[in-house]
Amino acid sequence: MQRWIMPRPVPLRPAHSRLVVPGLVAFVLSSLGLAGCADTGLSAITTPVSAFDGLFSGNPQADPHRLAVFVVSRRKGERGVASEEMSDNARFSFQTISVPPSHQAGQIERPSLGDQDSAHDFVLASRRSMGEEEFVRAIATHLSGRIGSNRDVLVYVHGFNTSYDDARYRLAQIVEDGRFGGVPVLFTWPSTNSLLDYGAAKENATVSRDALTRLLQQLGSLPDVGRVHILAHSMGTWLAMEALRENAISGSPDLNGKLGDVMLAAPDIDLSVFKQQMARLNPSHFEVLVTANDRALSLSRTLAGDRPRLGALDPHKTEDRAALDALGVKVVDLSSESTDLLHHGNYASAPDAVRNIGAEIGKSRIEDANVQAVLGQKPVDDKISSEPLPPLTPAPTVAEAPVPTPAQ
Repeated sequence: MQRWIMPRPVPLRPAHSRLVVPGLVAFVLSSLGLAGCADTGLSAITTPVSAFDGLFSGNPQADPHRLAVFVVSRRKGERGVASEEMSDNARFSFQTISVPPSHQAGQIERPSLGDQDSAHDFVLASRRSMGEEEFVRAIATHLSGRIGSNRDVLVYVHGFNTSYDDARYRLAQIVEDGRFGGVPVLFTWPSTNSLLDYGAAKENATVSRDALTRLLQQLGSLPDVGRVHILAHSMGTWLAMEALRENAISGSPDLNGKLGDVMLAAPDIDLSVFKQQMARLNPSHFEVLVTANDRALSLSRTLAGDRPRLGALDPHKTEDRAALDALGVKVVDLSSESTDLLHHGNYASAPDAVRNIGAEIGKSRIEDANVQAVLGQKPVDDKISSEPLPPLTPAPTVAEAPVPTPAQ
């Protein structure tokens, strides 16, 4: 077993005054000992989406900037009851998310009350619905002409008890803090905001498997893609593993040679189930981020009849270490990185943890070393390696459209 024991992070600066930690939600979570997989401190209160507010000041350090995100959703809508219901088919969109200039690593700044403000909050700046073929072409266009790790795609699969907003803003925060220069793709599925609907959420994840399987197939077939990385959290790790297993059964366990890092954060997976899933996959692609004191996974274990959850194994215990050794995967212990009450969202809320994720998926590769040749300069020097570049601006084929008023 390879073990990566993370150092303690630099202490966080005081959170932004507008960061939401709603009292009612905090009370319920502390009472039940579970936040599901909602790994943010986001409010259960939904703030209406408005058009991108305010003009840029012309000062890059004072202005928000936008991140382009491609989204595949199995939800009927983005808010209210519709966001918790399964759609008949996958829905596709291209979205831009504004990151505030005052953003602090590990945080998702959102308003607790009142209107959202792009100077201080993560804001949905624009959204454009697409058909499936247009969606795939748009990603291909977005990848065209890139070099190095900027040719990579990061697919994020959230977990239980995660709203649509929680999911897209969490991905934006991970991309921002991890300095990922490739193309981010969110796969979102109906996971209710009720902490008591754990069983229903698992059924929704099961129904969503085929859509995620198809998405991974499509991404692995893009001609200009470098690697397809996957970051999944909690119950979303089971969904991601099932999609990879289905692809393996169909004859493509490595997505046409394009599979990159598969990072499973706090995986809510039965250990014996994970062994069966891994039997068809190459463990060298996998990193399991464990937290021995994860209170959410502790309750999940109880609900599962005291069956151990992969994400709560402790590599410092002889029995658990032996189980992890047998899997052959890389193990990252985040037990000392806790920044929240439940210790369930360390992978993204602890600044050092999310930066290491970004460094892992953005590291230089030998096959991408000919940067000079790609740029049309002198013949490549074998000592030169690529470095992540800033993401390109969206291509004209995916031009931004105004955000619709919320009635979805």
